Amino acid sequence: MLVEQRTYDIDPGIPLPEFLDNYESLGLPAQKRILEGFLGYFTTEFGTQNQVRHFWAFRDLEDRRRRRAELAADPDWQACIKVVRPMIIRWDNTIMYPTGFSPIRELPVAPTEPLTAFSYGQTP
Repeated sequence: MLVEQRTYDIDPGIPLPEFLDNYESLGLPAQKRILEGFLGYFTTEFGTQNQVRHFWAFRDLEDRRRRRAELAADPDWQACIKVVRPMIIRWDNTIMYPTGFSPIRELPVAPTEPLTAFSYGQTP
């Protein structure tokens, strides 16, 4: 399994909620349907402002390549891109592999150990 982290710097002239609202309504449904391994979407509180990071899990690089190609051909995703891409001034992708002791090591991602983000607040 691998995790892709995508970091988007949003144009400072664009209110971040405007980007997030458009992405959530137009793009996220298509991405969830095609990419499937949605781990989360995050905004920054400290550090670079108007920045979002999102994380997607894939079985391997071939799975990622196939799903990304399918997404690129999807009309719903293309409609989203027309709206949100002009709002993004820079993006960066990072591919990461879990360590042997990471609570996220395989798909599907599920709580397997206590005291992880997947079990936070649950009583054993």
